[in-house]
Amino acid sequence: MSDDIEFTATARETDRALARIDGRIDWLSYLTPTNLDAVAEGFRDSGYKVLPELEYPPIPDDLGALRSQLLDLPMRQLGNLDIEALLIEKQRELDRQIELVRLRGRDGFTMASIDLFGDVDAALLAVAEKVLEEVPIRDRPTAQRVDAQAFMAAAREAMDSYRAKDPRFDFEVVEETTPGTHIFTAAGNLHVAFDYTCPRNRVEPLIRHEVGTHTVTRFNGRCQPLSVLECGLADYDALQEGIAVLAEYLAGDMPPSRLRVLAARAVAARMAIDGRPASEIFAKMREEYHLRSETAFDTTVRALRGGGMTKDALYLHGLVDLLAYLAGGGSTEFLFIGKFALKQRALLERLLDNGFLQPPAIVPDEFAAPPDKDPISPIREMRVEQFYTESTAA
Repeated sequence: MSDDIEFTATARETDRALARIDGRIDWLSYLTPTNLDAVAEGFRDSGYKVLPELEYPPIPDDLGALRSQLLDLPMRQLGNLDIEALLIEKQRELDRQIELVRLRGRDGFTMASIDLFGDVDAALLAVAEKVLEEVPIRDRPTAQRVDAQAFMAAAREAMDSYRAKDPRFDFEVVEETTPGTHIFTAAGNLHVAFDYTCPRNRVEPLIRHEVGTHTVTRFNGRCQPLSVLECGLADYDALQEGIAVLAEYLAGDMPPSRLRVLAARAVAARMAIDGRPASEIFAKMREEYHLRSETAFDTTVRALRGGGMTKDALYLHGLVDLLAYLAGGGSTEFLFIGKFALKQRALLERLLDNGFLQPPAIVPDEFAAPPDKDPISPIREMRVEQFYTESTAA
């Protein structure tokens, strides 16, 4: 480590405290409806006119105490301005996450969401509408489906391959007993619902999305001296989702319908900000954008969670920003040093050059190819509306 960067005892403990608080907030769990099956049935029975009330897990009583603990951290006594800037930014983000949970279902929730995840501005909305106008509406060939056991076996094989690169890679695949939870990554572990199924040709792309991106960057962040690179620096979500979608593309299966859904999510988020009802959002998704009924319902509910949440616009936003980064010659290996936002790039590069941060311990093979075999090269000149593959069923 360079002598230029002093990681004081106060800075180290503050960094670890922020990581611990991040793990306790778990804001997404408190904003994930628990009665989706009943809501879907009720919405369908109403002719897609009335969305039943969404139910959520109870909000914990200790949010106020957690906020006090967060705000009491000695953020101005860290000894290095670069580290201080990163940790203060993370502290502010965690405070906004607590506020988002506190305002669930109440006036002000959507403004809190915009403060945390950003708005769907005119520029992003124009990109979304361009994608939905130009990317073809195309039914995919029927593909053989795999069940949860087969998917989990493939995911465990992928994790074993990363463990072979570094034995410290100790994440696992967890079978969820709650029906309909699909798949998600939490604390680096991949959770798969017992009743989950997916087309065979989507197995590899989804594993690269979840394990190859979300789990690998968490592991690499864990290997850094700065703990918050494991749980994520402020506003890391957009870049994470951009990398994950790029990983799907490099796996050879990024169908037009997938790109259209990412764009539709941004439009739905904008409609939620504008206070449009579920019936109107669903109708636009289904009738104008020709999403399948199940996808249109999922997109609608995701946009209306908590009272109107803008997080889903991050998928398209992150992809747009990542393509701009690649067009400028950005390194793909650098993307895997941990979980961060592109706005922090210059500061992190400085810490990397000074020897405080280390290169990523693991980089997925598709992102570490030699220049003469670099699959990223054609993507560096690609516009977002071109970002799909012509896949066939398998």
